[in-house]
Amino acid sequence: MDYTEYNDNELYSLICENNEDAKDILFLKYKYIIDIAIKKYAFTAMKYSFEYKDLYQEALVGFSKAIKSYNEEKNASLPTFINICVERRLQNIIRQARRIKNKFFLESLSLDYVYEQYEVPLRDVISDDNKNDPLESISFDESFDELLDTIKNSLSENEYEVYKLLITGESYSDIAKILGKNVKQIDNAIQRIKNKIKFIIKERQSA
Repeated sequence: MDYTEYNDNELYSLICENNEDAKDILFLKYKYIIDIAIKKYAFTAMKYSFEYKDLYQEALVGFSKAIKSYNEEKNASLPTFINICVERRLQNIIRQARRIKNKFFLESLSLDYVYEQYEVPLRDVISDDNKNDPLESISFDESFDELLDTIKNSLSENEYEVYKLLITGESYSDIAKILGKNVKQIDNAIQRIKNKIKFIIKERQSA
């Protein structure tokens, strides 16, 4: 039987009956959706250490979930639904990676901050015997998104652009090139960013 002559709804009905040929045909027919999505998010994903094979694997998961959960009664066509699922999958893993980068960045700031009551960096104060590690309230805080919003709102538009590049691991010189500024301007912006974030973290820890 030549399944290539079947339309999407017919192929989907066959897939619901566990027809592997129909699955293969749909994949070949709409593989281009994966290719387009990967090209769209490749540059951003690369900043968060995602290799092409990892991104492709996640896109395949999104594709597979789309096929499994598609409902013919929905208003969206099958290719549209596949595109939504694939993009949502890629957006979610990038968002998770961004959150991890943010946490590492914030934790490094709080560790390097010299608190007045200690007169030494926090990293020298924390020990295995310290059961009230202030980093726990940041690393595992359920309101982490609220913290990120507070930071974003405290930064100027220019500072936020620098901040987004900084947490992806870009060097001062690369940030300067990307934003069309000199290194000194970027250095000044980063110092302001760090001071603002340290103040926010200190306020949260003392609340």
